[in-house]
Amino acid sequence: MKNIIEILDSGTVEEKIKNLEFLSSTNNIEIIQKIISKLDDVDIKVRGEAFSALVLNENNISDLLVNNLKSQNKNIRGYTALVIANRNDTNAISEIINLLDDQSSMVKACALGALGFLNAKEAKEAIYDCLSDSNLEVRKSALQAIIDLGYSLSESEIKELSKQQDSELKRLLVRIRKESGPKGI
Repeated sequence: MKNIIEILDSGTVEEKIKNLEFLSSTNNIEIIQKIISKLDDVDIKVRGEAFSALVLNENNISDLLVNNLKSQNKNIRGYTALVIANRNDTNAISEIINLLDDQSSMVKACALGALGFLNAKEAKEAIYDCLSDSNLEVRKSALQAIIDLGYSLSESEIKELSKQQDSELKRLLVRIRKESGPKGI
């Protein structure tokens, strides 16, 4: 175990990835916490492998994941929300909703993605509040969550958001308009 932690701390990218590939079934709390810490690794491949190891872990690691939603590290907070969503852990929805007040726009965007994926109907008001966030990526993530949850926007909300010169935002608004517009006979 000490060797695994040592490799995850200071091994090469290849060594870290090789070890992470075999750790998706571990129930060792210290190793799981070390895997979670790799969500902030400098190498994107290591972060991705850590993400996969956590999503594929069939042990009950929910409490550890939820505790990391309060990490000092924004990458760990954001990516852990996405891990929880990919594990379909609906028990963590209220904790993920709390991330919508985070200082980091990246964390908010991840939380919105997680809430949409988890079909978190109880997050409706908080998601709509994010439509007025100062960060464009957060607003786009809020729109995607609204689409995922099957909600709609008023014509005035659509018009206000349409003022942004962003092609992805406009694409999302077309989808929301199509899905919330008048239905045929």
